[in-house]
Amino acid sequence: MACHGQDNEATGAAELIAERGLEGLGDAVSMLINEAMRLERERHLGVSPFERSPERRGYANGYKPKTVKSRIGALELAVPQVREGGFYPASLERGLRSERALKLALAEMYVSGVSTRKVARVTEQLCGFEVSSSQVSRCAEALDDELTAWRERPLSAYPYVVLDARYEKMRHGGTVVDCAVLLAMGVDAEGKRELLGVSVALSEAEVHWRAFLKDLAARGLHGVRLFVSDDHAGLKAARAAVFPAVAWQRCQFHLQQNAGHYVPTRALKKPVAADIRAIFDAPDEAEATRLIERFIRTYDAKASQLTRWAETALPEGLAVLTLPRHHRRRLRTSNAIEVVNREIKRRTRVATLFPNEASCLRLVTAVAMEISQDWQTGRRYLNMNEDDSE
Repeated sequence: MACHGQDNEATGAAELIAERGLEGLGDAVSMLINEAMRLERERHLGVSPFERSPERRGYANGYKPKTVKSRIGALELAVPQVREGGFYPASLERGLRSERALKLALAEMYVSGVSTRKVARVTEQLCGFEVSSSQVSRCAEALDDELTAWRERPLSAYPYVVLDARYEKMRHGGTVVDCAVLLAMGVDAEGKRELLGVSVALSEAEVHWRAFLKDLAARGLHGVRLFVSDDHAGLKAARAAVFPAVAWQRCQFHLQQNAGHYVPTRALKKPVAADIRAIFDAPDEAEATRLIERFIRTYDAKASQLTRWAETALPEGLAVLTLPRHHRRRLRTSNAIEVVNREIKRRTRVATLFPNEASCLRLVTAVAMEISQDWQTGRRYLNMNEDDSE
């Protein structure tokens, strides 16, 4: 009977498309989704309609109408119910991801300053229905609720945390300012990456970094063995205040770049870069310290500003040498979070200028949430078994 029902629905959907072409696609998809949900209920109950069986796990309880606005138009669905509750069709849940994607697109257009009239025209051409200004506002509000819940979710133990910041243009107090987007990425006990939080502040001053780190701690962040970041203004003091016992690794990539500013001649650039790389590649902290002392003796007469900088800056890049050898390569820099910055830049380039802090935070959080979920379902970033190598 189930196969016969499927054949009827598939035939009916095909006939709709044959009669009406692409205009009938929405109704055809509705028929197929309704049939898929009905079959899911049968599997959930363990019986077909009107079938008697000792294996029955509940009873059907009619259907509930639901309209889903999708990219192919409005889908009129009949969601099957069960008397005992606790059932929701997975096929519809997967379909609702498209609905959420559409809401995100509407909200992003809203964030980017697209007028409601233009949004209505676009959705009418693409999806077959218009949206009003109130619907666009509701999409943004619904998105805000979901994104706020993600930003405020509880955290747990993350042995490694990478911190970074980037800047976006925003209107504030009648002028255009560069606002700081603060980001935190954690590597959990299983070796998987996750974005722990995002924040939008007027600058990278200590007060903003401290508030950001305090929020991470209040949400349950603990067990951190190492922070990795560049030498951002205010971050060092804020980190020392909120997580005073945690070691800090200054990004070696940026240290190497910073050294170039203190090299007085072009002829010295390559040997200086090679010597600094040898320091960072040292097998342990003692050998790295010895190489720093030799570096200072070698270049003190030729580049005194470089050696004065190296005395304090280079030791800040050695904390990673206390970690298992197979963790060092990926934790010696803050490059792990650069993919987030690139994706944020790609998405915010369209907006160009955000009207306020909330609109910037909305879009940045949406991007961060999307990337973090991909990371959590993908391959692990680090092998956390210290006896094995990657």
